[in-house]
Amino acid sequence: MKTVRQLAEEIVAREGGFVNDPDDPGGVTNFGVTIHTLRRLRPGQRIGVEEVRQLTREEAIEIYIEHYFTRPRIAELPEPLWATVFDMQVNAGANAVRILQRLLVQMGIEVAVDGVIGPQTIAATHRAYEMAPGHLVDAYGIARRDYYYAIADQRPASRKFARRRNGGKGGWITRAEEFISPRFHLSDAQHRARVAAWQ
Repeated sequence: MKTVRQLAEEIVAREGGFVNDPDDPGGVTNFGVTIHTLRRLRPGQRIGVEEVRQLTREEAIEIYIEHYFTRPRIAELPEPLWATVFDMQVNAGANAVRILQRLLVQMGIEVAVDGVIGPQTIAATHRAYEMAPGHLVDAYGIARRDYYYAIADQRPASRKFARRRNGGKGGWITRAEEFISPRFHLSDAQHRARVAAWQ
């Protein structure tokens, strides 16, 4: 298995560099770290666009390890889930854990859907992994993909992140599918059918 640092380095590479896209709900980002995150982590400092631009790759990696892996307690989940939940925690905050918790509920395991990895969620996730060791990571990845589609269904400005201009899979969908076995990837035709109602 990869180390947490290796996972963080991959997330930074996936997130890319400085972006200031008005359609991105996260606002200005650099290596995926948003201006809102920097303001929260550096209280009392003036954090504007330039401060985000000056963030280094190494600083982003350290932020991810501490605030998106260690503090949320991802290390207490079954190890095969670390990469995908960590990646989603960076991408969607506490929604990463809510997606997992909803999946557990769908599996018939009682757990609060509160976006927090506590003793209940840890125990429930280990139980789910014992029930379906060969499937839980794929199931979580598919739930991630569905989450992205649902955001784009509700927010037209976000559709460009789920569907490319040529109609193919956008970055959100390909990102989710990096963590899903190829046999569960949507075909291009299935993806186009899923987004056909979008204008």
